[in-house]
Amino acid sequence: MAGTIEALVPGGQANPGPPLGPELGPTPVDVQDVVAEINDETAAFDGMEVPVTVEYDDDGSFTIEVGVPPTAELIKDEAGFDTGSGEPQENFVADMSIEQVKKVAEQKSSDLLAYDTKAAAKEVGGTCASLGVTIEGEDARTFDERVDAGEYDDVLDE
Repeated sequence: MAGTIEALVPGGQANPGPPLGPELGPTPVDVQDVVAEINDETAAFDGMEVPVTVEYDDDGSFTIEVGVPPTAELIKDEAGFDTGSGEPQENFVADMSIEQVKKVAEQKSSDLLAYDTKAAAKEVGGTCASLGVTIEGEDARTFDERVDAGEYDDVLDE
């Protein structure tokens, strides 16, 4: 009866209720032990939705794999806002520095298709554009062009 359960949980705040409890209840694992380990491993992502995979065996043993939160969640946390703009091309909800964009790109690098920091930053810039977040006071929709022109080489090439 070994199996796998995947869920999105609030970092550092998982509990035996949904979505974990109903999934783990019929399994041989100790639900409280699983929740405690998830909270330990996701504490750094406090309050953000974090993807978690729990693999369990018939003997009650389990392993937990913690993914990286969605890019939008990392941006919201870094820029300090709760909800993206309903009109992202017109109404902006926050502004990020190039250093903040780089930080998010580095946090997310294992999940991105990018081959270097510049490309990862450009992917983060695309998410900023859809959320209504400007970068260095400029529309995020022009961020790729600015990166390609070398405007941020001093930060992104480090």
